[in-house]
Amino acid sequence: MAAGCCGVKKQKLNNSMPAICCNGTTVHPHNTKNDRHEFHNGHCSSGPPNGLTIKPDMCVYCFDVLLNHLNNTQTPPPRPHFTNDEYPLFVTWKFGKERHLRGCIGTFSAQKLHNGLREYAITSAMKDSRFDPIKKDELTKLYCSVSLLTNFEEAKDYLDWEVGVHGIRIEFQIDKQPKPRTATYLPEVAKEQGWDRVQTIDSLLRKGGFKKDITNEIRKSIKLTRYRSEKITLSYTEYMARRQQVRMMNGQV
Repeated sequence: MAAGCCGVKKQKLNNSMPAICCNGTTVHPHNTKNDRHEFHNGHCSSGPPNGLTIKPDMCVYCFDVLLNHLNNTQTPPPRPHFTNDEYPLFVTWKFGKERHLRGCIGTFSAQKLHNGLREYAITSAMKDSRFDPIKKDELTKLYCSVSLLTNFEEAKDYLDWEVGVHGIRIEFQIDKQPKPRTATYLPEVAKEQGWDRVQTIDSLLRKGGFKKDITNEIRKSIKLTRYRSEKITLSYTEYMARRQQVRMMNGQV
């Protein structure tokens, strides 16, 4: 199944060095549910709160899956208590107080959430080619983010999107290669890096493998799809607290 990474290590932009990231996804986005709004770190930024699909339990489930994997546990993780609707999704792992990126992989192909989160929790933690696999002794300093992608729209041009609001996926041609190249950044990436729209586009071109000088003509040739996301983040400490609450409710403590 095709997958792509979502972010970058902190970098300076120039036209000679590629962005530090693995290749973008090669599948096309599927339109999903009706218009939704963004959700960051447990806080809804707009729209009615009962319209959200994202839940903290999605991060809890990703932690459960990763712990099982690292501990070689044969027992499956507890059954998820959230919807199993289909969404394109990304799972991101970060580490330490500075929240350094440790892995971020997802898919634009809509997945049933139970299987999709189980698959990408492990893939992003263990198979992001930019990083070594996450180790057991890192667990206590990990942060997990789940992003559900929504509202896919074909943009008018490479500037038809808003930093901090839209994620973008670009498709472009390199010379006479038969297949177009693609690359994506989730909505938060450009804002976190302090980039404007042109800098973000240039970084994505490098991420997708474009090595020549980037001209305005090249930028205008890009096919750009913009999208939004619901996102939530939980630290390992918050994950353990939620697990403790569940055990108390079940009379296991």
